[in-house]
Amino acid sequence: MRKILIIGAGRSASSLIKYLLDKSEKENLFITLADLSVEQAQKKLQNHINSKAVALDINNVSERQNLIQNTDIVVSMLPAHMHIEVAKDCILFKKNMVTASYVSDAMQALDAEAKANNLIFMNEIGLDPGIDHMSAMKIIHAIREQGGKMLLFESFCGGLVAPESDNNLWNYKFTWAPRNVVLAGQGGAAKFIQEGKYKYIPYPKIFRRTEFLAVEGYGKFEAYANRDSLKYRSVYGLDDILTLYRGTIRRVGFSKAWNMFVMLGMTDDTYVMENSENMSYRDFINSFLPYHPTDSVEIKTRMQLGIEQDDIMWDKLLELDLFNPNKKIGLPNATPAQILEKILNESWALEPKDKDMIVMYHKFGYELNGIQQQIDSKMVCIGDDQTYTAMAKTVGLPVAMATLQILNGKIKTPGVQLPINPEVYNPILKELEEYGVQFKESIMPYVGYNPDKISMSV
Repeated sequence: MRKILIIGAGRSASSLIKYLLDKSEKENLFITLADLSVEQAQKKLQNHINSKAVALDINNVSERQNLIQNTDIVVSMLPAHMHIEVAKDCILFKKNMVTASYVSDAMQALDAEAKANNLIFMNEIGLDPGIDHMSAMKIIHAIREQGGKMLLFESFCGGLVAPESDNNLWNYKFTWAPRNVVLAGQGGAAKFIQEGKYKYIPYPKIFRRTEFLAVEGYGKFEAYANRDSLKYRSVYGLDDILTLYRGTIRRVGFSKAWNMFVMLGMTDDTYVMENSENMSYRDFINSFLPYHPTDSVEIKTRMQLGIEQDDIMWDKLLELDLFNPNKKIGLPNATPAQILEKILNESWALEPKDKDMIVMYHKFGYELNGIQQQIDSKMVCIGDDQTYTAMAKTVGLPVAMATLQILNGKIKTPGVQLPINPEVYNPILKELEEYGVQFKESIMPYVGYNPDKISMSV
């Protein structure tokens, strides 16, 4: 049997594992699932005859290398910083490799060796990055093949709660790594291009500069800017494009409310708060407010944020039980961001019957035969349950499909790469439609950011 090694049995691996197990008999596959917790791995495999679970500490070199040496292809679902040792072993034992993570500098440095050994190291083949690359490049390539010129590319994606499970004032629950949500936008100004002008948004302003989007059947959304929209400019062949913007989707009103945490300093991850373990929720928010001999924490908070007690923003804070003097943080040596994450987890954790939702939205402005047009491409995916979530499907299925395509010799180009070539994205996007991951496209006149076409410095 052809052997596939999957390293990591976390939430994002559920649909990946199920897909390969479902294909195992027809495709003659045997799946080995390695995880620090063999119990978790066993649970994901559900005693399937063409599989086995093994315990693996990724830092145990001999165990890791033994597994890699005795497989045909490696799928790494580890945290991004752990891929590199796996990748080096894949070079050593001449094994192809697939990951959903961004290409790090260390991974890119292995490109020449991968090509010399005719190895495929497929990266960024999950959701975002992944499905965004494939769906975008399919349309960009089609426009170019017709002789069109790209004017605008905007790409938005968000992991949200499905409408039937949306029951809090924030219209949001954690469907993916909460820490990444709390730290979103940090690490430098957001940068992008609009109408040929470079634009920058510093972190304190990120959540007050939003775009609005509408998706038929699902209503209105907003998006805040990703930190670096220019990262893929050359990769996509868009060096001369006038507008390039990437953003994260939320329901309307989330960003304005989240900005309250930013203003107070509660998303800071650069220092540890004294006595955080014994601090109450009320103590936590009061730590960021000025002392006053008579004003309550509630009054100080409203004054600091400039909101009234009948403002929906105030109701959103109250819903999180932030002013409770009896609830303890219980985290020793914690940063403000870590404490905020803990508090939010109480209110925003998905309930057993909750479903999540992925929304992706691309805009393509282009000129063809002297006519300027725009294509809007939208995708909505709803999760099945808490195991086969929309996030698990959209991250795991492309990884699984790419793995099988490589194993079957359909993807042949060697090297460290992204899924931006037709041999990769065409069959995977087509197959994803069978699993409900489908884009709907509409064509309209292009207006860009200058609807009146008036020459001005914007």
